[in-house]
Amino acid sequence: MKRILIDMDKCDGCLNCSIACMQAHRADHKTSSVYDLDLTDTANESRNTILLDSQEHYIPLFCRHCDEPECVKACMSGAMTKDENSGQVCYDEDKCGACFMCVMNCPYGVLKPDDNERKRVIKCDFCEDDEEGPNCVRACPTGAIYIEEVAK
Repeated sequence: MKRILIDMDKCDGCLNCSIACMQAHRADHKTSSVYDLDLTDTANESRNTILLDSQEHYIPLFCRHCDEPECVKACMSGAMTKDENSGQVCYDEDKCGACFMCVMNCPYGVLKPDDNERKRVIKCDFCEDDEEGPNCVRACPTGAIYIEEVAK
């Protein structure tokens, strides 16, 4: 199964990954470009973030699609599931009860409620609609974000 991995030593905090993620999840992403992306529009939310640690090193935070995902265990509605074939942690917005137990139980603090209505969870979907794979990986100029095949 494929996983997004991070080499934190290569991350320069450029936020290209976050902007690429925002673009990939816009309603009009197939007909628009990153150049007309409104960064102030809360509907354009990234599924990842870059933080600074106490020594001012960049820390990219991405969904790890965990082997034993706490978000799935905590989900009472069945909206969070683990696809055993792909290894991805999947989210079904239609099943979500907006209790945000998944958000509270993510040990990495990656999941979050949407900024506008707080009725759905924002999480990485591995850019499932894009045949070329996750946009964050393709947008990273330093190669800090990459995909690797890992054993189940």
